[in-house]
Amino acid sequence: MNSVRASNVSRRPRRVSRPRPVQPERNHQERDEDVPADMVAEESGPGAQNSPYQLRRKSLPKRTVCPTKTNMEGASTSTTDNFGHRPKRPRVSGKCQDLPAAPAEQYLQEKLPDEVVLKIFSYLLEQDLCRAACVCKRFSELANDPILWKRLYMEVFEYTRPMMHPEAGKFYQINPEEYEQPNPWKESFQQLYKGAHVKPGFAEHFYSNPARYKGRDNMFYYDTIEDALGGGQEPHFDGLIFVHSGIYTDEWIYIESPITMIGAAPGKVAEKVIIENTRDSTFVFMEGSEDAYVGYMTIRFNPDDKSAQHHNAHHCLEITVNCSPIIDHCIIRSTCTVGSAVCVSGQGACPTIKHCNISDCENVGLYITDHAQGIYEDNEISNNALAGIWVKNHGNPIIRRNHIHHGRDVGVFTFDHGMGYFESCNIHRNRIAGFEVKAYANPTVVRCEIHHGQTGGIYVHEKGRGQFIENKIYANNFAGVWITSNSDPTIRGNAIFNGNQGGVYIFGDGRGLIEGNDIYGNALAGIQIRTNSCPIVRHNKIHDGQHGGIYVHEKGQGVIEENEVYSNTLAGVWVTTGSTPVLRRNRIHSGKQVGVYFYDNGHGVLEDNDIYNHMYSGVQIRTGSNPKIRRNKIWGGQNGGILVYNSGLGFIEDNEIFDNAMAGVWIKTDSNPTLRRNKIHDGRDGGICIFNGGRGLLEENDIFRNAQAGVLISTNSHPVLRKNRIFDGFAAGIEITNHATATLEGNQIFNNRFGGLFLASGVNVTMKDNKIMNNQDAIEKAVSRGQCLYKISSYTSYPMHDFYRCHTCNTTDRNAICVNCIKKCHQGHDVEFIRHDRFFCDCGAGTLSNPCTLAGEPTHDTDTLYDSAPPIESNTLQHN
Repeated sequence: MNSVRASNVSRRPRRVSRPRPVQPERNHQERDEDVPADMVAEESGPGAQNSPYQLRRKSLPKRTVCPTKTNMEGASTSTTDNFGHRPKRPRVSGKCQDLPAAPAEQYLQEKLPDEVVLKIFSYLLEQDLCRAACVCKRFSELANDPILWKRLYMEVFEYTRPMMHPEAGKFYQINPEEYEQPNPWKESFQQLYKGAHVKPGFAEHFYSNPARYKGRDNMFYYDTIEDALGGGQEPHFDGLIFVHSGIYTDEWIYIESPITMIGAAPGKVAEKVIIENTRDSTFVFMEGSEDAYVGYMTIRFNPDDKSAQHHNAHHCLEITVNCSPIIDHCIIRSTCTVGSAVCVSGQGACPTIKHCNISDCENVGLYITDHAQGIYEDNEISNNALAGIWVKNHGNPIIRRNHIHHGRDVGVFTFDHGMGYFESCNIHRNRIAGFEVKAYANPTVVRCEIHHGQTGGIYVHEKGRGQFIENKIYANNFAGVWITSNSDPTIRGNAIFNGNQGGVYIFGDGRGLIEGNDIYGNALAGIQIRTNSCPIVRHNKIHDGQHGGIYVHEKGQGVIEENEVYSNTLAGVWVTTGSTPVLRRNRIHSGKQVGVYFYDNGHGVLEDNDIYNHMYSGVQIRTGSNPKIRRNKIWGGQNGGILVYNSGLGFIEDNEIFDNAMAGVWIKTDSNPTLRRNKIHDGRDGGICIFNGGRGLLEENDIFRNAQAGVLISTNSHPVLRKNRIFDGFAAGIEITNHATATLEGNQIFNNRFGGLFLASGVNVTMKDNKIMNNQDAIEKAVSRGQCLYKISSYTSYPMHDFYRCHTCNTTDRNAICVNCIKKCHQGHDVEFIRHDRFFCDCGAGTLSNPCTLAGEPTHDTDTLYDSAPPIESNTLQHN
């Protein structure tokens, strides 16, 4: 990226010899020789549509007398004699006649038709027209005709709409039809009257037509802008300069006084008044130009050799120390590749630049540096080769409502301690990031829209800071916000959505406060934290993502608290590859997969969260992960509460795990977690299910009111259960089967429906100081009563007892028959004892060829399942 250097202008402007404007000689004869006849006829004649006046005659009250030939015959008046007219013959009627005509003054004032008066007035200049308005009420009304003033106005100023100038530094054009006052042309004329006019050939025209300009004592005419700037010593000159249509090239415009310079042209004014330079900065504002104004013109810097090094200090606009001009409604263009279009530099440089178009420049559009400030509002900044705006070296502008787009580089670039306040800007479709912050820069960005960037939305790196508040950041090709390399911004209250990658991406030792944002609909994770980054993430809504909610990997860290993470396609939170975040007081719910997923040595702390209503488990831990999970509420999982598998670890303490569709906690495949002081209750399946080589320490847990066994241990597992209370279950307290073993010490097992402890054939356990008491023993009672065990289990429970096969009925290895059905329904058949284990009776379920005589109506159930249905495991997806 080419550097942009602000020039410190030390030379004073050279003095140019300028002619003193000559005032015309005063005389009493005047004709409007320059007014086109068709304009006058069109706008003042009978066909004028914009005039508010109806054509009329003013008639005097008439007195009638009986006509006598003696009185009227041959009479003449001095008035008619003086005008040189032949006397008219009196009109005579049978009874009366009109009085003689009124004097000429009365006729002009009261009887002359409006169209004739307006025609006469059209030959007057503005001061004479104002004098005529003082004659009488009728002349006052006609002399204020908007069409008369529009003709005069366009002759002097060229504007096709009135340019209002209500106060210093404020100009704007209005539509006459919408203006509240009846004659905006006259009002604007009065506001703009004292000014100098610049146009090639004006001075010659002025000298050649002295009579034409009689009465315009307060107007001055010059051929060049330099001459007009030198006219500041003229009497009656108040610093207002009108630059008329044309191209002004290579004028030396150094402004060091509070002058006002405004373009004057018909139609789109700024496009028709062009000031350009090919050798030096087009405009330079120096100390003393505190209240200067430049507006409604095109300002170009167009060097012949666009890449020459000596142009490095030259710009379209150069605003130096201790000056605060206003630049308004200008078109600013630069073809120089080594200097910005607008350069604001130095202590006290504080311009107001508004309604300008800074586009199509071959370097930076707007460059603010070296403690400069200023207000920049409602500008169009687009298609510049480098950044639309650079802010550097303690520059601290206020930038509001700018449209910054289609840049060939970044939209806004703040670096090297640059600051600034950016509000309500629309920043989009730039080739790199919409907003870049680097090297201790610290901008504030409020209520902006940053979208459709060809890379990211906001990029904060190399110790950048900044506050990004209440912005809309969306539809960017990369992450909505990137934070990296020890940067520490504040991202608060933003909507970050529909990105083609992630929402917020923090990597490479990034930090930051990510607070109160609405992050949704992004193609990758809503927030991604990696490579030793450690942000604070709180009070955000992270939802409806096409990937996961929060993804912490490659030793990512951070404090993630009080967020709501929901309805994401993958896991609500992923923690992997050595990461150690702290997740606290979050609501993680309604996900389409897992709530929180620890895998591949993912660690961290998960505490005081609500994790609920996921399609898979609330929490999954696998492959060496070892998180601390404490004081959470985990419920409503369609695949269980917590699943620990594939050598997963973890400390699971003081949680409440309830109302899950499958087991509250699953431990399988060589996993070895520690569960302490948890309450695992009201599950729609078992409390804790340990199988396929699962281990673990279960200590001081309360396991109650679960639909299946409080603890099921199966298939070569070997946990340690110590000081747990397992009670009020709707099936067995503890069941151990399929060659599993266990160590049971100091447990209390009571008031479970099927019984306290059930051991399948071939199971050996180590037991010490357990209390198994006051269980309902429904299985033992059903056997003793001769009932089919299906009566108490149906197909949803698996009571543990002796089960058999019937060779006569051709039962398979997947069928089981309880002891009472063997005795009653299969009496005399060839039967075989299989083992003591978990089953429900297929005879009672009605799935065998012979009907059960003990169970009643069949349920048409399928084969017996000896273990609870296995949980669904998440597939690990690698996303960088």
